[in-house]
Amino acid sequence: MKPRAKKCRSCGVKFTPKRSSLEVVCSVPCSIAYVKKQEEKKRRAETRKMKEELMPHREWLNILQKVFNTYIRKRDQDKGCISCGRAFRGKFDAGHHFSVGAHPELRFDEDNVHGQCVWCNRDRHGNLIEYAERLPERIGVDRYEALKARRGQNNKLTIDEIKEKIKEYKTKTKNQ
Repeated sequence: MKPRAKKCRSCGVKFTPKRSSLEVVCSVPCSIAYVKKQEEKKRRAETRKMKEELMPHREWLNILQKVFNTYIRKRDQDKGCISCGRAFRGKFDAGHHFSVGAHPELRFDEDNVHGQCVWCNRDRHGNLIEYAERLPERIGVDRYEALKARRGQNNKLTIDEIKEKIKEYKTKTKNQ
């Protein structure tokens, strides 16, 4: 039985294996290049792992914040601004009702963060009065009261919990 033609993993040219059906490259130069490429991939993976191990808590929080904000934007893209009610055109923010500085425990609380136009969030400093009026309408009075009750609770996330939440929100964003 004659071996089937394959595509070389180094140069992409079609070739017929001569010795074994396990051959993945067409020639010796391609073999050398392929091995170097594999070693480079392995080195990059090790470097990435070392960087992750050395990354401080703050950087993990920043990564989670970006992933979380992406999820909030995707979740609220059709709802309009929580403060002024205008439909979103182009960019919009994930605005916090209770600020991250004053209430870090609510930073990643989905009931506390909603889509907000750039004008309300940045130029009007969150437009909190209108945000507070519309928030109970959007999430319900019971959930709003529960959100207010969660203020002041200490729930500092560990790095492992942050990594878990990153995976969770990436999955939620894909499924949205």
